[in-house]
Amino acid sequence: MLEDSYKHKGQRNQLVKQLKAEGIKSEKVLKAMAHVPRHFFFPPDFQEKAYDNIAFPIDGGQTISQPFTVAFQTQLLDVSKGDKVLEIGTGSGYQAAILKVLGAEVYTIETVRELYTSSQDLFKKLGLEIFSQYGDGSNGWTEKAPFDKIILTAAAPTINNSLAEQLKIGGRLVAPVGSRDVQKMILVQRIGENEYERSTHGNFTFVPLTGSHGWKI
Repeated sequence: MLEDSYKHKGQRNQLVKQLKAEGIKSEKVLKAMAHVPRHFFFPPDFQEKAYDNIAFPIDGGQTISQPFTVAFQTQLLDVSKGDKVLEIGTGSGYQAAILKVLGAEVYTIETVRELYTSSQDLFKKLGLEIFSQYGDGSNGWTEKAPFDKIILTAAAPTINNSLAEQLKIGGRLVAPVGSRDVQKMILVQRIGENEYERSTHGNFTFVPLTGSHGWKI
């Protein structure tokens, strides 16, 4: 049974205050973080840690990202209501839920079967219409392209051309790119048919992206 108590809501409000103090400025992102019950996406035996500002292990050797990281990536993505957004790396489903609450049409791909299954089940329980696929997300989702926004929630060695080409002109792609140990948060903006702008926004640590354009595990 999924229960969202006054205590949970209070913990989320405290978390939002912390995120503000750490530099998250987007009111719509903060509102979404206050709205989505992170404990629903947490391992059942560790739900008391759901509102700590930490990453946490989940099934399949993956993690649920630190709330600050989720907020930072989402703020950089700059989602508008009605945006068609591709997420690569569903994981627990928490990031996809944040995107959905922001009003996006969300497509998400997961390479770990058990996470794909559990996140799909949770989306249904929560009444979230999110389009999920099991498979290699490093290639994007060409059948559903183009997208207004693309977000990677795993560390990529590079941003491959096929992903960037799935962006609409005016679209934004946010991805942690670098080594297995540390990555830089990269924002790619498609400003023309064959023209992109790229900027760097701090250091982060993510689990490695797998697949044909990811790290070989």
